[in-house]
Amino acid sequence: MTATLTPRPPTTRRAERGGFLRTLHAEWTKFRTVRGWVLAMAGALLATIVVGLLGTAAPAPDGRGADSASYPKGPGGEAVNDSFYFVHKALTGDGTLTVPLRSLTGTADTGTGQKAQGAQPWAKAGIIVKESLTQGSPYAAVTATGGHGVRMQYDYTHDTAGPSGKVTPKSPRWLRLVRSGDSLTGFTSTDGSDWTEVGHAKLPGLGRTVQAGLFATSPEAKQDTPAGTGFSPAVATGTFGRPGLTGGWSRSPWSGTQVGGDAGTSGSYSNTTEGGFTQTDDGGFAVTGAGDIAPVVGGPVMGVGFSVENFLVGTFAGLIVVIAVGTVFITGEYRRGLLRTTMAATPLRGRVLGAKALVAGGVASAIGVVAAAITIPIGERSARGRGFHVFPVTPATEVRVMVGTGLLCAAAAVLALGIGALLRRSGTAVALVIASIVLPFLLATSGVLPPGVSEWLLRVTPAAGFAIQQTLPRYAQVLSVYEPSTGYYPLAPWAGLAVLCGYATLAFGLAVVRLRGRDV
Repeated sequence: MTATLTPRPPTTRRAERGGFLRTLHAEWTKFRTVRGWVLAMAGALLATIVVGLLGTAAPAPDGRGADSASYPKGPGGEAVNDSFYFVHKALTGDGTLTVPLRSLTGTADTGTGQKAQGAQPWAKAGIIVKESLTQGSPYAAVTATGGHGVRMQYDYTHDTAGPSGKVTPKSPRWLRLVRSGDSLTGFTSTDGSDWTEVGHAKLPGLGRTVQAGLFATSPEAKQDTPAGTGFSPAVATGTFGRPGLTGGWSRSPWSGTQVGGDAGTSGSYSNTTEGGFTQTDDGGFAVTGAGDIAPVVGGPVMGVGFSVENFLVGTFAGLIVVIAVGTVFITGEYRRGLLRTTMAATPLRGRVLGAKALVAGGVASAIGVVAAAITIPIGERSARGRGFHVFPVTPATEVRVMVGTGLLCAAAAVLALGIGALLRRSGTAVALVIASIVLPFLLATSGVLPPGVSEWLLRVTPAAGFAIQQTLPRYAQVLSVYEPSTGYYPLAPWAGLAVLCGYATLAFGLAVVRLRGRDV
């Protein structure tokens, strides 16, 4: 026998939709007419803004003024380090530069008055074509490194690995860079005869006349001390043979220029006195420099600047209030016995809880978005006015952070509502949700826990949702401290928010099941 499913009449479906809208309106009316809840949410907005601005209100170090409050920007608008010593001449049109690199050495300041010998892993010496001597201008380079072999790098964020191995007098590397219009191709060789292509770069709009030549630079040396991980100044020296030139090269002599007045965020001293070059008897060069040609990352710069998420540090304070209101929105009805009246008016209990979740989550989301939209521009303007750098982000990233802050608050409110419905005790529920979201975030980002524990907390607890606010990119070719305490979360922004949303969905689902399965 075949069962026949009878569809519900359209009028029934319309009535159900209308029933939910009436329930949603009733819950919204209930929320907005309780003055304490409204004032508390206004307090959450105020707390997020005030704590965020006060938390980034320190005076700028070293008496810097507003004229120092910007990073050089690369072709993509990203903050960059562009500091190195450059031995160069003009190249007009197409051309080729070939040179043997005979050694790459370096020293680092240990802080004890002695120098540690050896090039840093990301110290670089090689050949480069750069549109101009202006920091942030487009470039392409083939370079040997202290510990990562030969690389083809261009426009700061692009990095292609070539053959591995260190450069020594017994194991030199020949480097070649070929320009054809706005295309540049890098090659390397161990003998100057058999060449291997390392990578290819296209620099749209590259000027006809560019600066090209030899360079050396070195980021800071990573130092592990009993007090933790730190960095100290370092320099690198590349010893080159006689350059071979073909194409439209200037006939003027080679010039030496310090690009960038200091080592940027990759060095803590002015390298104008550290960098330089000497010419050898055979027409080669020894070039010494410090700094880096790479994107800025968060770890080393936090003492001299702010990222967007720094201005939103007050989110945790606002979340405490949001969690409390989200919990009391359901537990208050249990305590006063009003939930029986609500259920009598709306027998579908899941509908009631869903309407409460939409109201609590919607209000919390609005609080988060508005707080972020106010705090970020005010914080950025204030920081720059006091001489701090502000890590630049794209408009899309800034919008993602603002919207994401709203979603973070909304998910926390729904989680609190679900836990409140499950436990039916305001104090216990509020404490549990705060302990699962706010406390792990504070412990992980404060640096009081080992990095591994901090990353674990921000992976598996609801505090993972704070990842939606992160803006600092991570680059394999830049040495830094990539830890929660320096602004780096173990999960991507939307992945971290998904973890929090998963907890909120689970709590809400269990609350619906429990609400349906027992008397109120």
